[in-house]
Amino acid sequence: MSKPCIICVAITGSLPTKANNPAVPITVSEQVESTQEAFEAGATICHAHVRNDDETPSSDPEKFARLKEGLEKHCPGMIIQFSTGGRSGAGQARGGMLPLAPDMASLSVGSNNFPTRVYENPPDLVDWLAGEMLKYNVKPEIEAFDLSHIFQAAKMHGEGRIAATPYVQFVMGVKNAMPVDREVFDFYIHTVKRMFGEDAAWCAAGIGPKQIVINEWAISSGGHARTGLEDNVRLDKDRLAPSNAALVRRAAELCEKYERPVADWKTARRILGLTAA
Repeated sequence: MSKPCIICVAITGSLPTKANNPAVPITVSEQVESTQEAFEAGATICHAHVRNDDETPSSDPEKFARLKEGLEKHCPGMIIQFSTGGRSGAGQARGGMLPLAPDMASLSVGSNNFPTRVYENPPDLVDWLAGEMLKYNVKPEIEAFDLSHIFQAAKMHGEGRIAATPYVQFVMGVKNAMPVDREVFDFYIHTVKRMFGEDAAWCAAGIGPKQIVINEWAISSGGHARTGLEDNVRLDKDRLAPSNAALVRRAAELCEKYERPVADWKTARRILGLTAA
């Protein structure tokens, strides 16, 4: 298989702290440094959250602006994807950084259970976030925690609320949500192709120790892969991951195993229909 594979690095997230792994980048300068190393290792999308000084999650647009500026300087061409997830803010605060016009932003189009709470994505908020992404020409990455989320994304696309072909990411391994199941994974692929065409690009993320499993399923099946310390702070049960770049290199090794070139930033932008940097 010669189809290039896009590697997305989820650098920080909202939950991991330095107590979990000292390599988790918290400050903007740490995030830029960690991302630059991951970019040089082969990652071409940076999925970014920002944090407060006490490591709690934040939705502060000023922090996102400083991060975007740093990434554009030190990782030229890399696709910048901001998170609009619900752990770092409530309501429209979750999209307060969208006027900064990152290349992409995550968009969860439905609700589901998380380990200790409900991840709430009510229709009015989903519509507002999608509208802001259209307004500022931000490509959404549909984070599908459930099969119904793929169907909802297709409905929104058909109604013009999502421009171009949606880029769907399957998220598996979150406690109380969709577990890591190969038959479900394969049906997700079938559904994306049925909804959006055989050539539709898709991605997958595995949370926790099954990250490497989902990486391999995605890469071997012609999809794109997400890795990084947001989703998994370990290389294995005995070793912490020393960096985001180490997890990216592990995904790149799987690309080599399945004879797929790691997409450079120009190729990744072409695949996703994004303008050149």
